[in-house]
Amino acid sequence: MELPATALADPAWVAEDLRRARHLHGSASPTVLSTIRWYSASSVLVAPALEPWVHIGVARDPALEAVTLDVTADGRFLDAHSARTLRGGVADLGTALAVTVNAAVTAFAHAGGASPRALWAVAVDSIANRLLWTAATAGKPDSAPLLADELADHMKHAAGGLPGCVWNGSPLPRFVTVGDRLVVRRSSCCLLYEAPTSQADKCASCPRQTPAQREQRLRLLLGP
Repeated sequence: MELPATALADPAWVAEDLRRARHLHGSASPTVLSTIRWYSASSVLVAPALEPWVHIGVARDPALEAVTLDVTADGRFLDAHSARTLRGGVADLGTALAVTVNAAVTAFAHAGGASPRALWAVAVDSIANRLLWTAATAGKPDSAPLLADELADHMKHAAGGLPGCVWNGSPLPRFVTVGDRLVVRRSSCCLLYEAPTSQADKCASCPRQTPAQREQRLRLLLGP
């Protein structure tokens, strides 16, 4: 079903969504549930803007009022689209993303008690992943770090002018080469492994393990 992305900035809607999340993830703490939900929502939310920007150099508008989300009845985020093209260049995209992310982070932190800094880190990793995935589909994965650096610089400038925004440019999107593959070096954790109903271990790229463990697991996953 379709959901206006403005819901993500409504603490009352987010609180209700966390109640739905308990049917999927059990009686996890509100902090865990809000982080799990935001991890999924943020990846879907930023995609409509970033994918055309990487492919053709023209972004769609990531403003919440321009984006519609495709969600399941139990609240899982599947896809999103933006109703309009974003006028301007990368500076405008950085500003628009900072405003959108900050509004949603504020609501998720209020409703679930997760740290705004932790939720911002999740969003930064989502942006990095989307840039890398899209650049890889375009046959130019090595362009992702440069695109991420440029975008993050404009996001940081815009975030400095947003009242109450806790993100000051740290963490930044980070990448590392494992074998011959470029991957995102995450600074955030989805916390899914802390959900009572989850049978999953930590993700291979999870930052809550030693660098050696992370590299070993990524090599096993990606191949030499």
